[in-house]
Parts: sequence; C-alpha cells; structure tokens
Amino acid sequence: MHCGTLRKANMAAACVRRLGKVGRCFLETRSGTISYLLGNVGAHGSRRAYSTGEPGFRSKLLTSVRAGAGSALGCAFLLGGGLGLYQTVKLSVQQHLADEDRKDNGASFQVSGDGLKLTLYQYKTCPFCSKVRAFLDYYGLEYDIVEVNPVMRQEIKWSSYRKVPILMVDGELQLNDSSVIISSIRTFMTNKEKKMSDIVRCYPEMKSLNERGKEVMEYNNKYWLMLSEAETGALYPEKGMQNFCPREEMKWRQWADDWLVHLISPNVYRTTGEALASFDYIVREGKFGTVEGFFAKYVGAAAMFIISKRLKSRHNLQDDVRQDLYKAVNDWVAAVGKSRKFMGGDQPNLADLAVFGVLRVMEGLEAFDDMMKNTKVKFWYRRMERATLNHEGQSQSPSNH
Repeated sequence: MHCGTLRKANMAAACVRRLGKVGRCFLETRSGTISYLLGNVGAHGSRRAYSTGEPGFRSKLLTSVRAGAGSALGCAFLLGGGLGLYQTVKLSVQQHLADEDRKDNGASFQVSGDGLKLTLYQYKTCPFCSKVRAFLDYYGLEYDIVEVNPVMRQEIKWSSYRKVPILMVDGELQLNDSSVIISSIRTFMTNKEKKMSDIVRCYPEMKSLNERGKEVMEYNNKYWLMLSEAETGALYPEKGMQNFCPREEMKWRQWADDWLVHLISPNVYRTTGEALASFDYIVREGKFGTVEGFFAKYVGAAAMFIISKRLKSRHNLQDDVRQDLYKAVNDWVAAVGKSRKFMGGDQPNLADLAVFGVLRVMEGLEAFDDMMKNTKVKFWYRRMERATLNHEGQSQSPSNH
C-alpha cells in the first residue's frame, strides 16, 4: 500500500476509535480547523452552484438533527468524527522551526513594489485571510500564497502560532493576526525610516482569558498606524480631519473583527442545504485529501449547522439571522454616507478593505445573494471589487525604502 494511502487509512481508523468519546467536546472546540469553516469564496468571487449533495442524505441529516433521544447517537457519531480528525491533527503535527520546510511547501518569494518579499499562509475561505488579501491586492503588493491544509496543517508546522493568516516578510519575519499584518505593512509603506522589525515591536503579544475562560492571544495597538503627526497629516490630508479620520477608521476595523465576522457563520450555515453548499465549495477549493474531504463535507456540514445555532445564541442574534446581517451591512453603508464613495473618501481606507474582505467570503452563496438584494451595499461593494481587482491603491505605495 502506498504510504500516503496508508496514512489516510490510519487517520480514518483513528477517527472511528474516537467516535464514542468525543462528540460532546466538539461543540466546545475552537481551533484553526473551525476558523477555516467560517467563510466560503474565492479571491475574485466566482459564482458557484448551490449543490446540496444527495437528496436522500439531506433529509436524513435533517431528521437526525431534529429527532429525539434515538437520533442523539447519530449526531454524536457525526460530531465525533469531526473531532477525531482534529485530534489526529494535534497528535501528528510537530511544532518546530525549519526554513527548509517552507521551501519544500512551495513558498517562493516575489519582490513587491515596496521591496518586501511577502508570502501569505492562508485558508482560502477564511474571512481574516480574505481581509489581508484585499489589502495587499488594493495596494498592488506582490505576494505568494501557500494554501494550508486545514486538517494536517503541515505547511505551518514550523510555526508555534497555529492559526492563519500568517505573513512571512523576507522569509524571516513572521507577522500574525490579520489586523496586525495590515497595520504594520501600512505603517511601513508610510513611514520612511523604520524597519519592519522595529514596527512589529509596536504590536506586542498579550495573553488573556476570553468569556469562556480560555487563554487567547491578543495584540496591543493592532488598529493603530505607528506614524508621526506629519505622516498622519499626509495620510489624512483633509483639513480638520486628522483626528476624526483615524478614529473612524479604527472604530470600523474593530467592528468588522468583533461583530461583522460573527455574522458570517450563522448565515452561511443557516440551513442544512446552505451548510452542504458551503462545504461542497470548501472541499473543492481547499487543500484536502480524499478522506479529509469526505469528513469535511458531510461531518463538517452537520457540525457547523449545529454550531451555527449555538453561535446565534452566543451573539444574541435574531431567529432570522439574515436580519442581523442586513442591519449590520446597512449600518456600514449609513456610516459611509451618501457623499462619499468609500469611508476613506475617494479612495478606500483600511476600514473599507476590512469590511469588504469579510463580506467577500460569502460570494457565490445564498446568503450573499440575499444580502445584495435586501440591503443598500451593492454599489459600494462593486466599487470595492473594482478597486481591489485593479490595484487602485498602487499609486499610494512609496518607492523602495
């Protein structure tokens, strides 16, 4: 038997052994694998059919989710399989630094317009990764992408930071957290004197406990650009707006992270049909093996359908989660206002890019089409789409440091 096939068989066997033990724990697990399942779209918004898999499977799945005690075992089987995959990952992935691994994973480096060599480690459908891509694309910064397998994560085994996005700068400096990546690169583009290594020190890591008592890593100052008064004035040249514009920009960047992103999962996994449509695309576009793809599509769809209901309760969303999405998007459009093309005025600012990056992961799905039909976001969204595809911010990038 081929060694790759044997590894997959062993992984599947490990999953089966864990089925009876870990179903309940899955709902409490927050991992890189789950964050991968928050969104669903390619970088340029290709349209996808709403495939829901075998019709018989869909009705059986819905029945098992809603039934009484007899179906609880079936639900635990599905959820346990998902966690079995995750636990297999944790046991198999070794955390160590190895530059040669990055080379083996195909992370070649291109020189960007500002002299940086950038490589983005990502999940294609992750909203936080989409934010970073929107930023890099708008400013015309060249970068390579390494698509990370969301189960094994071998591509980032060299990193002690187990999430994406990760941006490697010049093959040496590692930037974590989407907002830190964006703030530090934008600071570097504006500040003519500081090196990237000096800028990153302005965003120190800080461990804290979340609302569930779990230790999480946060980053101080992540919505701030580390600029002098003169540099801030050059970035926000409108008279009398040097104080208001940065505050407004930071407020809505944080809103995108703290609120908007939490509306994606309950909306794209709102029904079993929508959940299967999402995972059908994820499996085809993501970096999955055969066994992993099967579990991701069917186990993942069932798990995320249930988890999305829990997220709806946690974030106090309405029974019709579409209404919360519509309100959030219309709040954003109202904040941009009728007199501006973008929140940044004639050009997008970092808040525009953040909101666009988050919303973009729903493209091709029912939730996205409903949002475009039932809110006022369409014209702003299409302007953002053109701005990023055409790299319209490239003229704002300074020459090499």
